Amino acid sequence: MSRLRFWWRYFRHKTPWDTNITPPEIVALAERLPVGSAIDLGCGTGTNVIYLAQRGWRAVGVDFAPNAIGIARRKARRAGVDAFAKFYVSDVTKLEWLESSVYAPFTFAMDIGCLHALSPEAQRAYAAQLARLTASGATYALYAHQRRNQTQFDFTAEHVERLFKPHFTLLQATYSTDTSSGYASGWYELRRV
Repeated sequence: MSRLRFWWRYFRHKTPWDTNITPPEIVALAERLPVGSAIDLGCGTGTNVIYLAQRGWRAVGVDFAPNAIGIARRKARRAGVDAFAKFYVSDVTKLEWLESSVYAPFTFAMDIGCLHALSPEAQRAYAAQLARLTASGATYALYAHQRRNQTQFDFTAEHVERLFKPHFTLLQATYSTDTSSGYASGWYELRRV
């Protein structure tokens, strides 16, 4: 989906991917991990960043859609966590400016549906950027699903391992079918070396 189309869908409030519910996989990780600093790459309207901030995390959300970030900031203010939940309009492959922030290095990173939409070249840039933004031992949670124009799901465990080596180790891959689209999907948990 093009950037313009994403922006338009946020403007029209037609975002089927934005459920306003933190996935149980993220809830389980947040309960298991020590509280620290987190980043949500492709954060949309900030639901998961706000969830973490409400539990004591210092959390950052990044998305290229200005409308989504505007909504996220308003939601954080209403939730009373705008001091702990920060949102930025940015390309997820160009976050060098964030490397020297008070939040970095991050101890928890998540991506729920952003990476799989990037070109192979952008995916490699994203993986290198994520390695620079995360602390040794950090947890990275990734959700990806098959795109409409794909005949098969290409985000296999092998693909994820190749993409993130040598900076991350794949701990777990769980496959299922996305309930809203009917496409194949996967959750991946990785650890920063």
